[in-house]
Amino acid sequence: MKSIVSWNVNGIRAAEKKGFLDWLNRESPDVLCLQETKAHRGQVSAELSEPTLADGTKYASWWSSAKKAGYSGTAIYSKTEPLSVDVIGNPAFDDEGRAVIARFPEATVISAYFPNSQEAGARLDYKLAFCAEILGVCDKIVAAGGHVILCGDYNIAHKPIDLANPKSNEGNPGYLPAERAWMDTFVAAGYVDTFRSFCQNPGEYTWWSYRFHAREKNIGWRLDYFCVDPAFMPSVASSTILKDVMGSDHCPVKLTLQ
Repeated sequence: MKSIVSWNVNGIRAAEKKGFLDWLNRESPDVLCLQETKAHRGQVSAELSEPTLADGTKYASWWSSAKKAGYSGTAIYSKTEPLSVDVIGNPAFDDEGRAVIARFPEATVISAYFPNSQEAGARLDYKLAFCAEILGVCDKIVAAGGHVILCGDYNIAHKPIDLANPKSNEGNPGYLPAERAWMDTFVAAGYVDTFRSFCQNPGEYTWWSYRFHAREKNIGWRLDYFCVDPAFMPSVASSTILKDVMGSDHCPVKLTLQ
């Protein structure tokens, strides 16, 4: 496992129509983590469920889909079979397809779609409960002597550098004080925001509104992360944002291992 890509595709079937499989053939990551699939595996084509690349390489996939149709959902695609694949084990989150957890020899990879806290923090309690749950999952893996790679759409911009207009967004979902405080707690627990370990530049975002030509103007938010336990960080060669990849309101992020 040398390359892992994470992408909120904002609907896997919509992404397929926008060239998702062509992109996958070009990028060819060893592991691909998706969020906001908005589909059950049985609703997609065989080609999308288990893609075969031009060189004959095949992916298998594992899905956690929401009970609500066309909503949320996560998936992991891999060229090699994981040692095991699980969901969180809490119906409050599994019923919304919030995470897939795949254990590989090198590390456990978690594809997570953190809830949106919504206007006026309508789902903030649910969001923070998920944050606490996923931190507990990570801590359990590390306590057992394993490594963890938690990737996906966190729906949180951690610091002012992580969004274009921090001041005007202080009361908006994704940048609420409680959400940023949880990210502080997560980092204080030892987990490393890999992208910021390599890049301290402003203007690096992974999500842009479809309105007001935000992507063209680069008025965005960094909501998508690869975070790892500190003992695994020496295995990380790079952590990058694939900002030129279209097909969603998010762009993919990529982790390359040594």
